[in-house]
Amino acid sequence: MTQTQLSRDTFNQQLLAFLDASPTPFHCVAEMSRQLFEAGFVRLQESAEWDLAPGSYFVTRNDSSIVAFRVGNAPVEESGWRMVGAHTDSPCLKVKPNPEIKKQGYLQLGVEVYGGALLNPWFDRDLGLAGRVNYRDQKGQLQSTLIDSGRAIGVVPSLAIHLDREANNSRSVNPQTDLPVLISQPNDDFSFVALVKQLLLEQGVTEVSDVLAHELCFYDRQGAALIGWENEFIASARLDNLLSCFIGLKALLEGDASQHSVLVCNDHEEVGSMSSSGAQGPMLESVLRRIAGTETAWQRAISRSNMISADNAHGIHPNFSDKHDANHGPLLNKGAVIKVNVNQRYASNSDTMASFRELCSRLGETVQSFVVRSDMACGSTIGPITASAIGVATLDIGVPTFAMHSIRELAGSKDASSLYRVLSGFYQRLV
Repeated sequence: MTQTQLSRDTFNQQLLAFLDASPTPFHCVAEMSRQLFEAGFVRLQESAEWDLAPGSYFVTRNDSSIVAFRVGNAPVEESGWRMVGAHTDSPCLKVKPNPEIKKQGYLQLGVEVYGGALLNPWFDRDLGLAGRVNYRDQKGQLQSTLIDSGRAIGVVPSLAIHLDREANNSRSVNPQTDLPVLISQPNDDFSFVALVKQLLLEQGVTEVSDVLAHELCFYDRQGAALIGWENEFIASARLDNLLSCFIGLKALLEGDASQHSVLVCNDHEEVGSMSSSGAQGPMLESVLRRIAGTETAWQRAISRSNMISADNAHGIHPNFSDKHDANHGPLLNKGAVIKVNVNQRYASNSDTMASFRELCSRLGETVQSFVVRSDMACGSTIGPITASAIGVATLDIGVPTFAMHSIRELAGSKDASSLYRVLSGFYQRLV
C-alpha cells in the first residue's frame, strides 16, 4: 500500500465531515467535485469534445451523479478498467411542488416519501431543508443553485400518547396526513416561496425574480458522530450509501495514476435507478466509450474490466437475529460483506468473490458473507444493473449496518477504513 494511506482516526474524522456536508445528492456531488478538483482532477463537460491524455478527470450529470476516472499510460483495451460503484441518494422526505398547508394557524409543508424509508424515526427530529432551486434572476436568465438551511427549521411532532393509547402497540404512518412538516406560525404574508427566497438571500443569492422549481428535501440536523463506549460505532444519516461514496472517493484519490480506474456514484438507486443520471441510464457507458475511443477498444476493455458495487449490507441485529440466515449474519467491525443472491439481485459470482477474498487476505483484512433468508425477499443494488448494461464482471459488497433506511443509521467505526484499504488495493491491482 502507499505511504499516503490515511490512518483509521483521520479517515473516520474526514468521513464524518463528508456526511455532514452532504445532506442531499446534489451536495454530495458538489463535495466530491471539490475534493477531486483539489486533488488535480480536471472537470469535463459532457457537451464538449474530450482530449484525454493520461491523467485524472471527472464529469457530473444533473448535479447529482458523478463519474471520476484516471486515464492510465497503457492502452485501456490491454488492461481494462478497475471500477467502483455506489449511489448518492438516500430515503428521505421530499418537498412537494406546491407544499403549503395552513391549518390551525400553523404553516406546514407537504412531503413525498422518497425511497423505502423507515417513517417512524422521522418524528420529533430537528429537520433542516436542503437541495436545488431553479429561479429566474432579475435579468430574466434561468439559474440554479444549491441551498441548505444550515439549521433546524422544521419538525414532525408526534401525537401525545394520551391521545393515542395504542401507539406503542400499533402506530401506522399515513404519509399524506401524518408527515407534513411543521415550519412556523406565520403571518398572513409568509409563504413557502418567501421561505425559499430568504434561504437564497442568506446564502448570498440576491438577484432572484421568481422561484420556478425546486428539488428540496428535509434532513436530520443531528451531525454524524462516533459513539459507543470505545467509539466502536458511526451514527449518522445517509450512511446508505454516502459511506460507500466516500470510501470509493478516498480509494481513487490514493490510486496509482498510471492505472485505468473509475468511480461512479449514481443518483436514484433508492427508487429503481431508472433516470438519465441513474444506473439504468447511459451515463457510465457513455463515459467509458468516450475513453475507449473505438468500438473494438471498448469491447476489449470491458472484457478485461472488473466492477465492485459498494452498497451497505444488513448487519445481524442482536434483538432480531432470527431475521437472518444463521450462517450469514454479518457483524459490525468484522470487515466488509460479500453479498450473494442466486436470483441475481446481487451480481457476485464465484470468480469475483474469490478475487475479493484473495485481495482481503493479502491485505490482512477480514471479509464476511450475506445471503438473505430463503423465505424473505432480497433487495438489490446498482451491481446487477451495471453488470447487465455493459457486461462487466461485478461483485456486490458493503459495510454491515444497522437501521438501514432510518433517519439515523449505525455502522462499525473499523469497517469503513478497512474497506478503504481493500478498495485502494483493488485500484492498485494488487490482485
